[in-house]
Amino acid sequence: MLKLYDGGLEVASILKEWYTEESTSNYGAFIPFVGTIRDEDGIDGLSFDIYEPLLEKWFEAWVAKAKEQGAIIKMAHSRGDVLLHESSYIASVFSPKRRVALEFIDAFVEDFKASAPIWKYDLKNGERIYALERSTAIEGSGLLA
Repeated sequence: MLKLYDGGLEVASILKEWYTEESTSNYGAFIPFVGTIRDEDGIDGLSFDIYEPLLEKWFEAWVAKAKEQGAIIKMAHSRGDVLLHESSYIASVFSPKRRVALEFIDAFVEDFKASAPIWKYDLKNGERIYALERSTAIEGSGLLA
């Protein structure tokens, strides 16, 4: 399950919803990861643009990987502006065994940072500035790809 939200994420309600949805599914592990906007470099927050068709394709590949291991993955991400100390990203893995969930969430979050088609902008003094120094080129992207 992939869900996109405008603005900061309501972490407690999203995690509660996911836990409730899976509470009788007989999973032994529920491992969440919550990404929060840090106060750094004088920013007021971050803003996000998402290429949704490519994000859905990327996510569905991870859903298939999870299924192979008897697990499921859920993800929520923000579109637009997210202020300091708010969450822009939540991912959770449910699996029968903790080791599967622990290893899967680590691999998923690392690949998300490297491959998800989400562009990040700093919010500073009312401006939206592309965060080039904290961005990663998506494999296969570019004019000559």
